[in-house]
Amino acid sequence: MINPNYLTFSFSLLLLLAFTQLHEATSDQTNAPFVGVNIGTDVSNLLPAPDLVNFLEHQKITHIRLYDANPDILRALSGTDIHVTISVPNNQLLAMGSSNATASSWIRKNVAAFRPGTRITAVSVGDEVLTTLPSAAPLLLPALLSLHAALVDSNLHNDVIVSTPHSASIILNPFPPSQAFFNQTLETFILPLLHFLSQTNSPLMLNLYPYYVFMQNKNLVPLDNTLFKTLPVSKQMVDPNTLLHYTNLLDAMIDAAYFSMKNLNVSDVVVLVTETGWPSKGDSKEPYATLSNAVTYNSNLIKHVLDRSGTPLHPETTSSVYIYELFNEDLRSPPVSEAYWGLFYGNATPAYLLRVSGVGAFLASDNANQTYCVAGDGVDLKVLQAALDWACGPGRANCSEIQPGESCFQPNNVKNHASYAFDSYYQSQGKSPGSCDFKGVATITTSDPSRGSCIFPGSKNLSNKTKQVVNTTHSSNARDNLRFRTFRSIEISAIYNILHSCLAAVFPVLLLFVL
Repeated sequence: MINPNYLTFSFSLLLLLAFTQLHEATSDQTNAPFVGVNIGTDVSNLLPAPDLVNFLEHQKITHIRLYDANPDILRALSGTDIHVTISVPNNQLLAMGSSNATASSWIRKNVAAFRPGTRITAVSVGDEVLTTLPSAAPLLLPALLSLHAALVDSNLHNDVIVSTPHSASIILNPFPPSQAFFNQTLETFILPLLHFLSQTNSPLMLNLYPYYVFMQNKNLVPLDNTLFKTLPVSKQMVDPNTLLHYTNLLDAMIDAAYFSMKNLNVSDVVVLVTETGWPSKGDSKEPYATLSNAVTYNSNLIKHVLDRSGTPLHPETTSSVYIYELFNEDLRSPPVSEAYWGLFYGNATPAYLLRVSGVGAFLASDNANQTYCVAGDGVDLKVLQAALDWACGPGRANCSEIQPGESCFQPNNVKNHASYAFDSYYQSQGKSPGSCDFKGVATITTSDPSRGSCIFPGSKNLSNKTKQVVNTTHSSNARDNLRFRTFRSIEISAIYNILHSCLAAVFPVLLLFVL
C-alpha cells in the first residue's frame, strides 16, 4: 500500500512544477517585444504634462523614451502602466563619469524619488557618444558603472537597466550582415561596454534608420525592401555567406549588430532599437520624405514587431523598438525633414493615420480614427478659394450642404465652406494619406468641426457606424466575458496539460514506492 505521505509529497511536487511552468509562460508574455515612442520637446505647443499622459493612455502607448528626466512628466506618469526610459544628456556625462556621488544624487533625484509610482525601467546614458562626441568616449563606461552602482545602492538594479544608444555607424560593412564588424578604432570602448551590458543583462541600444541608408544607397537598396513591403523571393536580399533571406532593411541592420557582437565573442546581449522612423515631409533634396512612405514604414514596422517574427539570424528574438517620434518638432533646425518625423502634431492632432488595426491596441484607439479635414488658420484666401473650387468641382466633394439656405451655409465665408468641402473629400477618399493637403491650406484635426444643425461628413460617418453597433453592446460584453472565460480555460487547460506531462514522468517513480 502507498504511504499517504508519499502521495501528498508527489501531488505537491506536481502542483509546484505546473505553476512554475505556467509562471514561465506568463513571464514570456510580460517580456514580449513592444513598440514605444520617443518624445522630443522642440515643439512650440507641446501638451502640458497631465494632458500628455492622458493622451498616451488614450492612444494605448505603453512605452516611452524621454531625452531628459522631466520631473513634470514623471510626476504625471505616476499610477499609470506606462514604462518610461529617462536619459542623461551628453552634457552631463563628465559629471556622471567622474563622480560616484553625482551619479548617486542623480539616481536619487530622478529615479528613486519617482519609483515605484512611476514605472521608470531604464536609464539611457548619453546619445551616440562614440560617434558624435568622441572626446567624451572615455567617460561613457565610468558613467554607466557609476549609475548602475547607484541603482544597486537604491536596490533598484533589478528593475531599472542602464545602457547607452549608439549610431548605426559604429558598425562597418553592414551588408551582408555576416561580414559586419564594429569600427575597430572604437573597439577599446565597445568591448568593455558589451561586457558591462552582458553582466547587467542590459540591451545594446541602437538608433537604426533605414531611411538614411536608403537615401545614401538608392541605387543598391530597393525602396520596397526599406518600407517592409512584401517582396517575392527573387527581390529579397540574400546574405551569400549564410544564405539567409532579408525581406526588410531593418532586420539586416539588427543582424549586422549581432554578427558584430559575435566577432567579439559576445552572444548574450540583445538589440533594442531606441530610434527608428520615417519623415513625412522634406525639401527638394529629400524626395522620399513623404506622407505615404511614412505611413507605410511605421505601419509595417509596428506589424513586424508585434508579429514577433524576429530576424533571419534570430527568429526567436524580436527586438523592441521606439519610433522616432511621437510629435513633429517644429522648432528643429533644417533640413525640412527634421521637423516632420512625428506621428502627431504637438497639439495631439495626427500628422497622419497609421494602418495598424488588427495588430494590437498600440495607437489603435477608435477616437484616433475620428479625424476631420479642415481649412488651416492664417492661410492665403485666394489659395483657399481655389482649393474649395477644386474640391467641389474636379474633386467631386459633396458641397450641397454649403449652398444658400442649407444647414452649413452659415457662416458664409470661404474658410467655413472650404472646411466642409475638404472634409467631404477627405472622408470620400477613406482618409488616405495626402487627401487632406490641398496645397498646404488644409489640416487634420480630431476636434469635431460640426456645430448646431451643421454636421460635417466625418461626423455623419461616425453617426452611421454608431447606429450599426448600438444594439451590439450586450454581445460585446458577452465577448469580453467569453474572452475572460477563455483565458481562464487556457490557464486551467495549461495546468491540466502540465500535470498530465508531469504525471507521465513521475508515475514510474511512484510505482517504485508501491513496489
